[in-house]
Amino acid sequence: MKVKTLPVAIAMTTAMSASLLAVSSIDNHAQAQEEEFRWKMVTSWPKNFPGVGQGPERLAELVDEMSGGRLTIEVFGAGQLVPGFEVFDAVSDGTAELGHSASYYWKGKAPAAQFFAAVPFGMNAQEMNAWLHFGGGMELWNELYDDFGVDVLVAGASGVQMGGWYNKEINSVDDLDGLKMRMPGLGGEVMNRMGVAIVNMPGGEIFTSLQSGAIDATEWIGPYNDLAFGLHQAADYYYYPGWHEPTVMFEAIVNEEAMAELPADLQAILRTAIRDVNANVLDEYTARNNDALETLVNEHDVELRRIPDDVLAQAREHSADVVAELAESSEIATRIYESYQAFQEKVEDYHAISEQAYYNARNPEGDSVE
Repeated sequence: MKVKTLPVAIAMTTAMSASLLAVSSIDNHAQAQEEEFRWKMVTSWPKNFPGVGQGPERLAELVDEMSGGRLTIEVFGAGQLVPGFEVFDAVSDGTAELGHSASYYWKGKAPAAQFFAAVPFGMNAQEMNAWLHFGGGMELWNELYDDFGVDVLVAGASGVQMGGWYNKEINSVDDLDGLKMRMPGLGGEVMNRMGVAIVNMPGGEIFTSLQSGAIDATEWIGPYNDLAFGLHQAADYYYYPGWHEPTVMFEAIVNEEAMAELPADLQAILRTAIRDVNANVLDEYTARNNDALETLVNEHDVELRRIPDDVLAQAREHSADVVAELAESSEIATRIYESYQAFQEKVEDYHAISEQAYYNARNPEGDSVE
């Protein structure tokens, strides 16, 4: 009687192959778990600067802790590795794997990037986060950056900013004519159309320029950061509201190739840490701004003033033109604007009976600052 051994042998061989593949898969996974990555992160802010500068530091700490040291990030302030306005290029060309900045600084490369930083009279931080995460905004932002070899994630928000510091009182639109002012983005273009000469410079140069008279006015972020920069020592008048920046959304830009080299779990850790920082930065500004404002007004005798109505009216009019022109500048700019505008209209409808209605009910006297 002949014993048929061939099927048995095949079965044994198949089982052994499957076992070897499983062992190989486990070994590869274990090797990936053991591999370590050392990244550099460049920023547009002074090292360890309160709020926006602390966001990158928190990100590095979270990633190190969550990854067990497998991914470590060395954070560089503006000018330490590259100038603050060269962060995008540094991440794009691989000089650094990661960057933290604001997208309106790259308007010369991608004009439509300004939509993702701040739109005058546009959406605030809460509304922007909703659009970015649930309204298609992040997909459009990443599409805009595709040609530059970087991915982007939103990584913090300032909340509504202040209207700026001036070395003279502003009583009407006429008082703006001929002023030299630091104001980036779309807000700067609006001010330019109102007779202001716009000067671009990173944050670290603002105080010296204002104090020396190289500029007559500036906006930075808000009381928490403005106090830290000592801007009250260079200008007496502090104006609100920050119509030009109802928030600035900060960005984490990641070199695509560096991201692809990370194992899936480290990619998830990085994304999760950035999402944490996105909320944390805004929370810190909300917690710190009023205390800083009281210090500026009560201890340093800063003149807190509301921007005159005619200035706001003209700013609103010019803003509509500036935004419309940007929307027509390219096919992708049109799509971004249409998505942005549709979401703003939708969220405004609801906020009229929720957020705004609640604020009105909570404070029926309205603006009682002065």
